[in-house]
Amino acid sequence: MTAPIEAPDPLVVENFPLTGVSGGHISLTVHAHQVVSFIGDAVTGVNGLAPRALGLEQTATGRVLIFGQDVQRMSRRAALAFRRQVGYVPANDGLLQNLSLADNVALPLRFGSSLSPREIDGRLRIMLAAVRLREGAATLRPADADEEQRRRASLARALAFDPDLVIMDHPFDGLGSRAASEVLEIARGGETAEGARRAVFITGQDLPDRLRSRIDVRHRIVRGELRTEPAPDST
Repeated sequence: MTAPIEAPDPLVVENFPLTGVSGGHISLTVHAHQVVSFIGDAVTGVNGLAPRALGLEQTATGRVLIFGQDVQRMSRRAALAFRRQVGYVPANDGLLQNLSLADNVALPLRFGSSLSPREIDGRLRIMLAAVRLREGAATLRPADADEEQRRRASLARALAFDPDLVIMDHPFDGLGSRAASEVLEIARGGETAEGARRAVFITGQDLPDRLRSRIDVRHRIVRGELRTEPAPDST
């Protein structure tokens, strides 16, 4: 009987160049149903890890595999199509200033799916409700919305195609502990017997204490050393 073929891990970082860490490189893996964080000061270069993981920025050494694929080695067209399998929440939200929050959320569906306008409107209402973005806030443009509203809209847009992997760059900056907890739970996508429904990779310079028990593996650079610790037992 042929053994089943194992699916590749959602995210694998191999010998990735990073300043401010002993050895100058890091390696880590995000398994399916796992939430992993990587925390470090700005001088370590942690700010560039998330966009490079998606191939949005190039790196001369090391590589990043997403579902077994090296996005940086793909053609531009192939990489654009492949990135739809990954939800990405950039550090600056990445929202278009001339569109409302709702229109920003709907953008991937309008240009990356075959859904009809009516179907998109229905999907949009579900997405806005899922991230708890109120109807009044959804009509605001980013400049008129607060940090939490923009972050919820950015997350909703990232989840447009219900990806199995979500990469979040500094997702909790400017958020209170309650809002940060809600954002993380939405990104997890619910629970399965194996853990979170989605794999989630979080980068940033800090992590609210309230979230630690909901993150499976935490990587942190402390005085040039990469330290890794599992989440504390929440039982």
